[in-house]
Amino acid sequence: MEQTQNIAADTVVGIHYTLTNSAGEVIDTSSGSEPMYYLHGHDNIVPGLERKLSGQAIGTKMKVTVLPADGYGERDARGEQKVPREAFPPNVELEPGMQLALRDPSGQIVPLWVSKVENDVVHVDLNHPLAGETLQFDVEIISIRAATPEELQHGHPHGADGHEAHDHGDDEDDEEEAD
Repeated sequence: MEQTQNIAADTVVGIHYTLTNSAGEVIDTSSGSEPMYYLHGHDNIVPGLERKLSGQAIGTKMKVTVLPADGYGERDARGEQKVPREAFPPNVELEPGMQLALRDPSGQIVPLWVSKVENDVVHVDLNHPLAGETLQFDVEIISIRAATPEELQHGHPHGADGHEAHDHGDDEDDEEEAD
């Protein structure tokens, strides 16, 4: 796959990163594992980080601060809701922190997170767990290449070389990639 010089729209970018919150606690990292690949210009990563990566080259190392408005948004108290336990499949073991997806009346997939489980009530939150947080990214750009036509159609990368197989059925597994 052809490498390109700088990050631009429709390029697949491989980065190593460490994400910390404003207290300096590590939230997520690719350190010790494979780089994270994303399709630039297709909302695969938070907008504030994507803007800062635009135009950068392989080998660039940078620290990026992303305010909530350019990250996962501000917390909205209306996003916290109580749902009867019977609204969930009985065979699903619900745990705090678990991410679920539901389809709204218009057919859109809406992510939500379980915040608390009681006997007959499940507390869910439509806010992303990092909503309201100022995010600190420590990033190194590992690779940049042109996206394949299939990646452009799907709106996300298919691995380092663009050929990683995955299912595009009607199940909601692919929605987990939106993080």
